[in-house]
Amino acid sequence: MFSFGKDLSANSSYNHLLCLIKFTSCLNSQNQITYTSCMLRFKMSASSAAAFLRFTFWTLLISPAVSLTCSTQKFNKNQVFSTCIDLPYLSSYLHFTYDSPIATLSVAFVATPPKSGGWIAWAINPKTTGMVGSQALVAYKNSTTGVPVVRTYDISSYSSIVPKDLSFAVWDKTAESRSDGSLVIFAKIKVTDDLAASGKINQVWQAGPGVGDGGMLVKHEFAAANLQSKGTLDLKNGHTSGSSGGDTTIKKKNIHGILNGVSWGILFPLGAMIARYIRAFESADPAWFYLHMLCQISGYAIGVAGWGTGLKLGTESPGIMYSSHRNIGIALFVLATVQIFALFLRPKKDHKYRFYWNIYHHGVGYAVLVLGILNVFKGFDILNPDRKWKLAYMIIIIALGAISLLLEAITWVVILKRKSGKSNKPYDGYNNGQGGRQNLAT
Repeated sequence: MFSFGKDLSANSSYNHLLCLIKFTSCLNSQNQITYTSCMLRFKMSASSAAAFLRFTFWTLLISPAVSLTCSTQKFNKNQVFSTCIDLPYLSSYLHFTYDSPIATLSVAFVATPPKSGGWIAWAINPKTTGMVGSQALVAYKNSTTGVPVVRTYDISSYSSIVPKDLSFAVWDKTAESRSDGSLVIFAKIKVTDDLAASGKINQVWQAGPGVGDGGMLVKHEFAAANLQSKGTLDLKNGHTSGSSGGDTTIKKKNIHGILNGVSWGILFPLGAMIARYIRAFESADPAWFYLHMLCQISGYAIGVAGWGTGLKLGTESPGIMYSSHRNIGIALFVLATVQIFALFLRPKKDHKYRFYWNIYHHGVGYAVLVLGILNVFKGFDILNPDRKWKLAYMIIIIALGAISLLLEAITWVVILKRKSGKSNKPYDGYNNGQGGRQNLAT
């Protein structure tokens, strides 16, 4: 790749170094031939040094990038595979050889656990593209000996991920640890007839933080890279293609989060603020009521759409359960539905049941307010977006809270002044300043 020529030979380098040492005497030399020869050699030495420095720079620059590709990876027992692929997510690599006549697949999967006691997994899903139903090879270090081991997992659901035999034959299962903290899974797999006929398999790979008692795998993260770590492997051509399912799921989660964040987390609190503070100003009547209705009905409509996307995500993700987030969401939907329909059953102001209706309406409203904000933050923890989004929502909530405190003080001032003004009106028992106290009963 690189050619250095004669200037970098051992003799030439020695002569250049010797010439450099004698450079001062060259400058003082009275012999023109000696001076010219020495200066020429010095220029050649400088040129060689510059070339060497350029080579060193590019070597240092390129070598880290090269080390991050599967083609540079070596194994402890010098196993060799016909094909290697840099997988697109989780800094993972797959080496494999497919023996088509006997339908045997030899693999070496390389990945780094997120924690020192974590696990890595490579799996084949015979039916679909997700993790559920996949037949997995999992490697982790034994907690007692520190020696890496490989175990098999038939992942029929997310609820209980424990060691179990696979639906196809697998042998020569071994694992090794590498100096960079990564683990390697080695195995030979008998490809089933239907997959061998198609020449393609659905592969899934993953990495998790730890292993519990009985080989129970600690749940991995649900970040974008974890959800997208799957695809189709072409055994004959050695190509892999990603699955769009991860992208679709992420989009649905983002839509779910945005809809519910705007509805339960912003519009409902804003509507409650309008009802509590703006109606204190007589000039705002009845405008405050229509603004309140607009915020609550809009928030409810958007919230129902967000609730529907949540139900859809739940049906598409069997085994993935966020119980508290789901239960709070169901409670919000029920309470908000009752609250909206109760507006059409509101008694008149002078009705004897209006007092009890107000207690109910305010109580349910505050419950929706608190549960909505709480569930938005639970959603942030599940979706795990960039920190700026959670920070932005926190700023909005803090701003609404600060405005509420200010309006609370202003509202009380307005109410107290209004009461004070009413107590000083002519009908308070005095005859318009004439000094004659009147009987209020008359």
